[in-house]
Parts: sequence; C-alpha cells; structure tokens
Amino acid sequence: MAGETSWEESYPVAYFQSEVAGLKPTSEDSDDQDEDALISLDAVLPDDLLEKVLSFLPIASIVRASSVCRRWYEAVHSGRCSWTKMSPQKPWYFMFTCSDDAVAGYAYDPSLRKWYGFDFPCIERSNWSTSSSCGLVCLMDGENRSRVFVCNPITRDWKRLHDAPGGKAPDYSALAMSVDRRTHGYTVAVAKCKQVPQDYYQWQFSIHVYESKTRAWLTPFAEVLVGWRGGDECVICNGVLYYLIYSTGVLRNVEPRHCLVMYDLSARPARTSLMRTAIPVPCSLTCGRLMNLRDRLIMVGGIGKPDRPGIIKGIGIWELQRRREWREVARMPHKFFQGFGEFDDVFASSGADELIYIQSFGSPALLTFDTTQKLWRWSTKSPVTKRFPLQLFTGFSFEPRLEVAS
Repeated sequence: MAGETSWEESYPVAYFQSEVAGLKPTSEDSDDQDEDALISLDAVLPDDLLEKVLSFLPIASIVRASSVCRRWYEAVHSGRCSWTKMSPQKPWYFMFTCSDDAVAGYAYDPSLRKWYGFDFPCIERSNWSTSSSCGLVCLMDGENRSRVFVCNPITRDWKRLHDAPGGKAPDYSALAMSVDRRTHGYTVAVAKCKQVPQDYYQWQFSIHVYESKTRAWLTPFAEVLVGWRGGDECVICNGVLYYLIYSTGVLRNVEPRHCLVMYDLSARPARTSLMRTAIPVPCSLTCGRLMNLRDRLIMVGGIGKPDRPGIIKGIGIWELQRRREWREVARMPHKFFQGFGEFDDVFASSGADELIYIQSFGSPALLTFDTTQKLWRWSTKSPVTKRFPLQLFTGFSFEPRLEVAS
C-alpha cells in the first residue's frame, strides 16, 4: 500500500546479523598497485564523528543506516551519549486494531509522513495500558494489571519489572511513566482503585511507585474515596502524579463528572487527602486524556452537550497553569471533527514534545495538532483498514530514541 514500508525491510534492528564485507588487502610488492591507493573515508573516520554525522539524520534513516555494515550497526546501537545530541525527533504514533490476537500494527513518522509496519515488543493484547517518556514505553497487562514491562521500541531493548503490588484485577487502574532526560533513570506509577465490597459509595484507592535506581516497588499512599472513583488516566509531570477521577453520582456530585487530583511523588506525603487537591475540569467532558508536553500538563477532552453531557459535540485542549487554573489552548475545528465520520464519546489521544495525536476508536484516521504552530493536520492515510463495521482501533505515541535503555 502506498506510503507503507515494512519495518523489517527498512529497519533491521533486531535481525541484522551480516558480517562486514571483506576488503582485499593490497601488497606492497604488488606490481599492479596504484601509486596512490584509494582509502575509504569510513576507514579513517573516528566513531564519534561517524555518530555525529548520522545524528543529523531522521531516526528512520539512522536505523536504516545500521544495515550498511557491522561498524555502522554497532555505532547506531552503541547506546553512547553522542545520540543525546542528535537532531530533535518528533514523537511517533503506533496504531493497531483492538482484538484478542497478538498486537501488530503500524508506526507513523510525522517528520517523513510515512507509515511503517511495526512489531511492537512486549505488548501482547490490545487492552494493555501504556505510558511513554523520553524514548521508553511502559506497558501493563490489562487483565491482572500487575505485570509491567519497560521497553525501547526502536532498539527493541526491554525488561519485565517485578509485579506491581496492590492486588490483581482491580476495578480500575492507571499507568504513568517519567524518565529523567539527564540520567535516564525512570519512575513508574500505578494507581489502582477497587470498590469497597457491597458499598458503592466508597472506593479503595492506592498509588504504587517503582524506581529504576532501587528496582523496587513501594506504596506511599492509600485512601478511601467517597462518591468518586478512579479511572485509567494519569500522567507524571514535574514530579507530580496527576490523576483523573470520576463522580459516581451517588452524592449528587454529578457536575463535574470529572475531577483532577494530584500527588507529589517527590515529597510522597502519607497523611493527606487527594480531594483537597481536586481541580474541576474546565467544562462538561465526555472523556479526558492527560499528557506531558515539555513539562506542561495538557488535557485533551471531549466536550459534552449542555443538555446531554454524555454526547460529544467537539474536542478541546487545555493546559493546567500554576496547578490550579485551566487555560484553553485550542478547540478542534468542526471540519476536522466531521472528518472522523462517526465519532464516539471516548477516543484515543496522546502526545509528547509539542505534538498531540487524536484518533477515534471507530476509525483509523489520525489527526495531529502542533501546539507551537497551532496547526491541525491529518496524517497520511493509515495502512490500517476497517474490515467490518464494529472494528475498533487504538494507539499511543512515543519518542524514537537510541540512547535510552530499560
């Protein structure tokens, strides 16, 4: 299909095993030797300069270059700090269909505006939770919600963490990850929420934190929420865990249906109440998606109709300022909203750097919004095709990087 390239053909990251091509040596005694022998520039180019030259290329071209020879392969996958100074790379988007089959999909590169067949490591089912930061992606099993993996999808480096505490199969769970761009150490937070037995008013809520430095989980916070329950949306921004909670409607707190609460992962106070930090959402939302764009907390939300709050009428983007106030960044123009066709009240949205992706669960169409240029733009047509009316699609974004390992 036009615009699609096989990941295995263009990016032999895990499969490239060829030897360096043999070079026939020349003898000083050879009669037919030219007086001025040709010398390959690659032979005299130091490793650091080779990596410097390659670092100016798009990430797709860098990984493709690794198939030239073994030396270039080792340079690309060395993990040396030279790759930290490579040209800025826009976040990619991995799209796949929702099914019980193993997950395989397509990755979209907004720089080259191309789709690539992509076999994502670790993820086994489409209902797995995901979170990404600085080149790493964290994945959590959607069934028992305790198995957690961390991987670099470009280099295919991955590891399984110790199972998250807090019990298996909670009613709701959310996953967030944050990577230190200087040290590459990372923090994983899992929020779990379970209804108190035979009591719809109360929900047991707990936060579990994993640090790559200590390689251990701890549970710094637990609380019983009354009239509110957890969900599946959280993000870490500037050392603070932000989490969307939802009204159960049993205490007449129907409006707002959503509320944002926060927990300081740096201070980790044990005696506090999340509801004291609660911030109402800016308007009636059908759903909300949280993301960290350059240490700015961004929420993409479906705007509900005033008389029918569960029916979506548009999509807005807001930024949280000073941890208390929402500033509207943009609203999706109606022509783009209509371009999705049938749009459900919930949808997929994620982003990094300055780019936000929005995708309807009922369509493989992918819309991007550049928060710097205030520019809405469709991606090139996705190679994912809709084969039957009720087929669903989803996806998430991640930063393509070479120097970060799990």
